[in-house]
Amino acid sequence: VRETPARRPVDLRLKDWKEVYEEFSQDTLQVQASRCMDCGIPFCHNGCPLGNLIPEWNDLVFRGRWSDGIERLHATNNFPEFTGRLCPAPCEEACVLGINEDPVSIENIEKHIAETAFAKGWVIATPPETRTGKKVAVVGSGPAGLAAAQQLNRAGHLVTVFERDEKPGGLLRYGIPDFKMEKHVIDRRLEILEEEGIEFRCGVHVGKDVAATD
Repeated sequence: VRETPARRPVDLRLKDWKEVYEEFSQDTLQVQASRCMDCGIPFCHNGCPLGNLIPEWNDLVFRGRWSDGIERLHATNNFPEFTGRLCPAPCEEACVLGINEDPVSIENIEKHIAETAFAKGWVIATPPETRTGKKVAVVGSGPAGLAAAQQLNRAGHLVTVFERDEKPGGLLRYGIPDFKMEKHVIDRRLEILEEEGIEFRCGVHVGKDVAATD
């Protein structure tokens, strides 16, 4: 008699177009974080293009200090909820543990820090206390444009982001399918950026609808 096979991932994928990632418990992620060693030279820093302070927030997760973890993560990364889903994780390739066993699941920890922070209400708009009176235009609202806009806004400048498509996000919205990152993840971050004072002008093609000199 043939046994009924367990439900395979493909059976679940046929039912929707949502993100494919499986959720891990905080306990599982704390165990993963505990595997991060006190490396003399943490090569994960070198592997990460952002220079994320990976051993520091791994240690905070291991100790259950999730709110401190998002602070350390935001110190080098404007949008950890994006990179925690989309980054190819060169940090894991550089992890010293990978020499003789599986590396620390750094990207999963990063994503969970961000998602925990949003769920707990720790990610809030932080507009600058003072304004410089200077105006800056950012052309394009992809991940680079959004990060540039947030950094310039934090410096006190008045930032307007011009986007030729109907909604902001660029590659994040129009190049990444929902099974990799659902659109509500982008929208909740955009709400925060707007609350911080960044203006988005969509449907505007710079050089065509608005002159570059303007």
